[in-house]
Amino acid sequence: MTSRVTFISPATNPSLRQTRFDDSRTPLDDAGRAQARAASGTLRPADRVVSSPSVRCQETAAALGLADAEPVAELAGLGVGRWEGRTLDEVGAAEPDAVAQWLADPSSAPHDGESVEALCLRIGRWLDSVREVDGRTVAVVEPDVVRAVVAQVLGAPVAAFWRADVAPLTATEISGRSGRWNLRMGNPLGSHTVGS
Repeated sequence: MTSRVTFISPATNPSLRQTRFDDSRTPLDDAGRAQARAASGTLRPADRVVSSPSVRCQETAAALGLADAEPVAELAGLGVGRWEGRTLDEVGAAEPDAVAQWLADPSSAPHDGESVEALCLRIGRWLDSVREVDGRTVAVVEPDVVRAVVAQVLGAPVAAFWRADVAPLTATEISGRSGRWNLRMGNPLGSHTVGS
């Protein structure tokens, strides 16, 4: 039995363009919607389609032709508490020590939300549950979820979370059996059919 999961990062929206801590309710912008529609049809058929519960992930899934994507709470992006809706520049100017702590210590949550460490553990639990699912899963998820997947699959320290760049509308694919995952990342949608 082999489980295959293709993680798709969402198309652009104003929050991504402004480096804003998204509040999960911000929709795609016109450019992002058009880019996602242009990539429609480039994913191989899946046995299961899921998404982060955020508006931009659900809208990306719909624009990609994955209208049946089931929002999964465990795949939500990092909860940033009171920083939601603010830009990184705004928070950095108001709370420079808190931002420095947050970036340096994966167990910290100075925003009164979720730590990076907690996000990685949550995504690790989800990966454990999908490991036993035979077939192909497509998951349209926030970039921070993809970062957590990469750290978990590689067995990297949680601090490696910040070392993975995740571009909009790219695919990160994992496949595995017997408790071992293999990783292929950064495939842009639209250039070829995605999904091993």
